[in-house]
Amino acid sequence: MALDDVLDEHEQSERVLAWLRRNGAGLIGGILLGLAAIFGWKWWQARQAAEQAAASLRYRTAVEAISAGNLAEQSKLQSLEPGLYRTLGSLAVAKAQLAQNKRDDAIATLRTIRAEDPALAAIVNERLARLLIDAGKGADALKVIGTSESPAMLEVQGDAHLAVGQKDRARDSYERALKRLEVDAPQRRLIELKLTQVGGTPTTPEARS
Repeated sequence: MALDDVLDEHEQSERVLAWLRRNGAGLIGGILLGLAAIFGWKWWQARQAAEQAAASLRYRTAVEAISAGNLAEQSKLQSLEPGLYRTLGSLAVAKAQLAQNKRDDAIATLRTIRAEDPALAAIVNERLARLLIDAGKGADALKVIGTSESPAMLEVQGDAHLAVGQKDRARDSYERALKRLEVDAPQRRLIELKLTQVGGTPTTPEARS
C-alpha cells in the first residue's frame, strides 16, 4: 500500500473520531430518545388495552345485573369514561326502567346520553321521542327528532305531529317515510296503516333494482 493511501486512511479515521467527539453525545441522546419513544408507545398501547378490557368487564357486569332488573347497578356505569360503553349502558338502563313501568325515569336517562356516533345518536333520539309521545309530550318529541329524514324518524315525526293534532303534517311525514323504505321493509305495513288513519292513501311502490 502506498504511503499516500496510508496517510489518507489515517486522516479519514481522525476526521471520523473528531466528528464523533463533537456529535457523539447528541447521537447517543437521539438513539436513547428513539428507544424511549418506542418503549413509551408500547407502554401506552398496553395501558390502553388494559383500560379497555377493564371497562368492557365493568360494562358487561353492570348491564347483566341491570337487564335482570337490578337498577341499583347503574351507578357502576358512571365510572366509565364517556363513550360507547357508557352510551350502551345508559340505553340498557332506560330499557330496564321502562320494563319496570318507570317511563319518566327512562326519559330522564335517555336525555343524559351524549352519543358521539351519529348512528347511535339517532337510536337514542328515536327512543326518547317515542317515550315523549307516549307521555303526551308530542311537542318535545318534535324537538328531539329535528330534521332527520330516516324512515324510522319520519314515522316517529308523524306520530308526534298526530299527537299534537297536526294530521296534515303527520300524513306528510308518513308519506315521506314510505318513499324512503324498501318494498319489503318489515315496518312498511304499519306505516301504511298509520297513513290511512290520517286520511292518506298508500301507493303501490315499485321494486327497486
